[in-house]
Amino acid sequence: MSNPALSNNPALNGKTLTADELRRIYEQPAAQTQRPGVDTPAAEASYGGIQHPPVAPSDKPMTYENTISKTVMLFVIVLAFGAVGWFMPALALPAAIIGLVLGLVNSFKKQPSVPLIVLYAVFQGVFLGGISGIFESQWSGIVSQAIIGTLAVFATVLILFRNGKVRTSPKMNKIFMVAIFGYLAFSLVNVVLMLTGVNQDPWGMRSGPLGVAIGALAVLLASYSLVMDFELIQNGVKNRVPEKWAWSAAFGLMVTLIWLYVEILRILAILRGD
Repeated sequence: MSNPALSNNPALNGKTLTADELRRIYEQPAAQTQRPGVDTPAAEASYGGIQHPPVAPSDKPMTYENTISKTVMLFVIVLAFGAVGWFMPALALPAAIIGLVLGLVNSFKKQPSVPLIVLYAVFQGVFLGGISGIFESQWSGIVSQAIIGTLAVFATVLILFRNGKVRTSPKMNKIFMVAIFGYLAFSLVNVVLMLTGVNQDPWGMRSGPLGVAIGALAVLLASYSLVMDFELIQNGVKNRVPEKWAWSAAFGLMVTLIWLYVEILRILAILRGD
């Protein structure tokens, strides 16, 4: 889901910034840039109709290319350690707990930490590999189906976003936040009921038609979260923020896609179960 480290950053949430504002955010001097016929602070400069906020000379800006490369790198790590979890499914639960803690830490850090982001990918890989192996042993082919479903949702949202068909709005963001907190509360209650033995169904309250409906809602929430992630990345590239924020963008995408995969995997398991 959308990373608070990104959404709370003025340079990434769509706000127009001045040179002094960027300097305060990144603790770097407001650079001056000179272009043909232009002699204004870089944050105010317009060349060819495009704003170019200042970036310190020693720091490369965030681009789509370096964001994609970091995202791919993290998912390669997830896949590599997913193989560990696949053959050692007992590690899935502790890896999930550690991954959750690392995810929260990374989400609320004011500055991106590459080692912590990489560690998150490692433990999430072990978790995903473990549960995928367990599900595959129960329902042959379910993992490939979940992967195809996840990629299909991702590609659809990306195409719609690129074509300007889907965007966030303040009203939809409020609805999203209410829905996500409701979903989290339901999930927490469900886990407690299962752990205490009150509900002994393998899926708890998430079985049958209700489970499929809750899963469908989660997929919609994850899809909207992808739109939020894409907008944050777009804003970061437009404002030419330092390259280190590409790591936070890659982390945000990874969190959303992992959530989406798990929800699709669970929906398929419920549909294919007895």
